[in-house]
Amino acid sequence: MATERRAEVTWTGDLMSGEGVITSVGSAAFGPLPVSWPSRAEEPNGKTSPEELIAAAHAACYCMALSSALAKAGTPPERLEASATVTFVPGTGITTSALTVVGHVPGIDADAFRAAADGAKDGCPVSKAITGNVALSVDARLA
Repeated sequence: MATERRAEVTWTGDLMSGEGVITSVGSAAFGPLPVSWPSRAEEPNGKTSPEELIAAAHAACYCMALSSALAKAGTPPERLEASATVTFVPGTGITTSALTVVGHVPGIDADAFRAAADGAKDGCPVSKAITGNVALSVDARLA
C-alpha cells in the first residue's frame, strides 16, 4: 500500500533576504520551522534548511533499513546510533550524504556489522532516492 506525506511551506521575499516557514506537516509531529538562505548556505542561527531535513530523513530511514536487515539475519540490534551529514554547495547543490552508525548488536562481529551497514546504505529508500545524484558513504562500527 502506498503512502503519501505532506508538508506545507510559506516563503516571503527573494532568495537572499527572504525567509520561509515550514508551517505544518501532515503528522503534526513538528512545525512551524523557520528556513532561510543563510541557514542553508552559511550559519543556521536557529533556522533549519532542506539539507538538515534530508539528513534527518536519511539517518532515520537508514536505521530502519539496518535494523530490519540485522533482525532478518538473526542478530537484531539493541540500539543503533546514526547520523547523516549532508553537504550543500551553493551553485552546485547537494553533493554528499555521509552516514555514521554505532551499533549495539549482540552476537555479530565487526565485519558482519559493516557488511550489513553497507547493504542498508544502498537499500534504504532515502538512499535510493538520492543515488546517482549524491555520493553516499557509511562509517560503521560496533559499540
